[in-house]
Amino acid sequence: MKEIKKVVLAYSGGLDTSIIIPWLKENYNNCEVIAVSGDVGQGTELDGLEEKAIKTGASKLYIEDLNKEFIEDYVFPTMKAGAIYEGEYLLGTSFARPVIAKRIVEIAKKEGADAICHGCTGKGNDQVRFELAIKAFAPEMEIIAPWRIWDIKSRDEEIDYAEAHNIPLKINRETNYSKDKNLWHLSHEGLDLEDPANEPKYDEILEMGVSPEKAPDKPTYVTISFEKGIPTAIDGKKMDGVEIVKTLNKLGGENGIGLVDLVENRLVGMKSRGVYETPGGTILYRAHAVLETLCLDRETMHFKQIVANRFAELVYYGQWFTPLREALSAFVDSTQETVTGDVKLKLYKGNIINAGTTSPYTLYDEEVATFDADEVYNQNDSAGFINLFGLPIKVKAQLDAKRSKK
Repeated sequence: MKEIKKVVLAYSGGLDTSIIIPWLKENYNNCEVIAVSGDVGQGTELDGLEEKAIKTGASKLYIEDLNKEFIEDYVFPTMKAGAIYEGEYLLGTSFARPVIAKRIVEIAKKEGADAICHGCTGKGNDQVRFELAIKAFAPEMEIIAPWRIWDIKSRDEEIDYAEAHNIPLKINRETNYSKDKNLWHLSHEGLDLEDPANEPKYDEILEMGVSPEKAPDKPTYVTISFEKGIPTAIDGKKMDGVEIVKTLNKLGGENGIGLVDLVENRLVGMKSRGVYETPGGTILYRAHAVLETLCLDRETMHFKQIVANRFAELVYYGQWFTPLREALSAFVDSTQETVTGDVKLKLYKGNIINAGTTSPYTLYDEEVATFDADEVYNQNDSAGFINLFGLPIKVKAQLDAKRSKK
């Protein structure tokens, strides 16, 4: 193995990466550590990060603003696909990793680094997501994953290490949930949530909004405009992707929207339990799906639902930078050419209720669908259709009856 003189570290300032800086210097001959934080909407979590990184041994810290790229190049393509992992998870952590890892590789190459380091555990999905992205852009780069090689075995031991090295932490042992926050969502894992029998302590853990019980008794209406599957305006006001997500996060959070308590199947094989807050994303997914009911024909919609499931797996498994994901995105984009229009929704105590949808490309014909008299649909035509459609069933039943008499 080559000598490691310079390491670029994926740095969040959380417990794992805070202790990794001194650990790298201790175990790799006082190597230079360059920290990189990808800003994908962590907000105040980035405050004071540079000072902390330098004090704990990093030579410098890059804070890269990736918000626009994150939303427009990763989130919206996934939303357009309708991709939801195991029917509930809106992939908040999953699609944040490739955009961060890609930028880390770019910086590692610019800095002439010998290795890239991440703080993902050997039990989680993120190690796969980071490393597959690194392999896609720097296949020869050395990767250091301390959780797979160091003697530390638990988060309590990590805190012990931090205290011994005078590393300041924003957490304590009693509130040491494992969290991941970005513009799209906030996840909570660990502590009492590790037992699926425990109801989440929503009043204590929620940060992006309130529980449905604490939401207002009055509904909130919102109208979202789409052009070719991409949200472009809220209540008639044009906005970019980042502003749309922020605006809907506020509206959704206030109305108790987007809480998911999920036991999911991790890529590495185990089940894990997490609580996710995705207020704005939940609204966008619903609005987009509602608009598609008007604009997509039946065969395209049904096949797209199959694609959505596979797309979600690719994102969850860290396979963003693959030919299959790119091909599926190309298919999705072709389906979105007519997904343009306005969707009005009513938000009320955790519920999203349809309140009206319009599109210049609607395939809904009121005259065809009406229960009243019409001049465009001959109901007698359905008899011949049913006879042909049901012919295999009829033939089988007749032959079964003949055989049973023998």
